[in-house]
Amino acid sequence: MATTTAAVTLTSDLLSDNMSVTASTTCMKAGTTADGLDQIEYGFVEVATGDEYDLIATTPTASKASKLFVKNHSIDETYYIAITQNSQAIGRLYAGDWMFIPADFHDAAADIAITSNGGTNKIEYALIHEGTALTTT
Repeated sequence: MATTTAAVTLTSDLLSDNMSVTASTTCMKAGTTADGLDQIEYGFVEVATGDEYDLIATTPTASKASKLFVKNHSIDETYYIAITQNSQAIGRLYAGDWMFIPADFHDAAADIAITSNGGTNKIEYALIHEGTALTTT
């Protein structure tokens, strides 16, 4: 079965001693340590200034595990995107910034929305999850 592993390395010379932290984890399904997340929704969008874009087209099953990656590929350092969920501010990603967070999609209104500021921002995103709520026809 396919699994997803996330790894992050942080290096800084802001302190008198250099700091380096490396962490990695296998993204697991809810309530298990044996099965990794095995579904992904991926995209790349360009969002014009003032426009809002809902990142996730499907609604993952509310009680299941979800991880969200978002990166602002813009070059101009004054460009940023504001990120919200259910109208609650999560933060801003300036040009070159990225985030990787657990995501809680407890209902259809809990989508992650981004609003572009400063110019057209080029956004890459990936939702890694264990299941989507599918409806029958």
